[in-house]
Amino acid sequence: MDAGEDPEDILFDSLQTLYDHQPITLSSSGSLFTYKYSGSTESGPSSVITLETPDTHAANWALHASSIWSSSIYLSDHWNEIGLESHVNELPTNETLRVLELGACAGLPSILIAKLFPEKVLVTASDYPDEELIKTLARNIERNGVNSRCRAVPYAWGSDVSSLHPKDDCGFDVILAADTLWNPDLHSIFIDTLKMALKKSLSSRIHLVAGLHTGRYTIQSFLTSAQNAGFVIESVVENEVSGSATRRWRITGDDDEKERRRWVVWAKLKLGTEIAVDLTNKSYI
Repeated sequence: MDAGEDPEDILFDSLQTLYDHQPITLSSSGSLFTYKYSGSTESGPSSVITLETPDTHAANWALHASSIWSSSIYLSDHWNEIGLESHVNELPTNETLRVLELGACAGLPSILIAKLFPEKVLVTASDYPDEELIKTLARNIERNGVNSRCRAVPYAWGSDVSSLHPKDDCGFDVILAADTLWNPDLHSIFIDTLKMALKKSLSSRIHLVAGLHTGRYTIQSFLTSAQNAGFVIESVVENEVSGSATRRWRITGDDDEKERRRWVVWAKLKLGTEIAVDLTNKSYI
């Protein structure tokens, strides 16, 4: 065992290796988690991110924010599917791409993106305004040396989004969220936040990655509500967590718990044309 390895990380890896048991969460509150991205970055051939797993006040345990979720790792492993490079290449001169992560928890996707794009991307990592949670998120950002490009912001879904970005900003180009759909009671205010925070542009996108552990109907309920709110579901795909298999999203299925753990759903949303703005001529289309 390497000196820097956490025993819990080894336990999770062993469960998958010995029993083909795909964990949906990794690490526990207060422990350190090391993420290694093996692709190339502007700062070198690989990127190592060390995260402290957040804890919350007892009153907020229901947030389930004291773990690093496998969907967050999947989103980070497959960051290229977000299309950030295309977004950056389409930016006018001297403009910066603004990325928001909702329900950021330890902040893994936000921190990785800030490392990958140190010049042209500003990242806001947000989560529920729990003091301990936000302090840990801010420490993770500083620990990994991206505090000049990434910031931790406390935010309660459904509230005024002005705290998420500068007052002169018109919204975020890209919004990311990992495992934020598990509670259907929160779908309405989550959709309100997406609608308020996303830039009213034809190119703006939302990327949501969610595990199947709470069932298919919960995810479909969100997708239906999002469509009713004016969003267009550009794509929905099921991806194997520890493999390369993909399959079409299906509302019904007879998956057992072991099978559900093997997959995540990646939904890509955009604004409907009735609320999107063509920023080239500032007119509604």
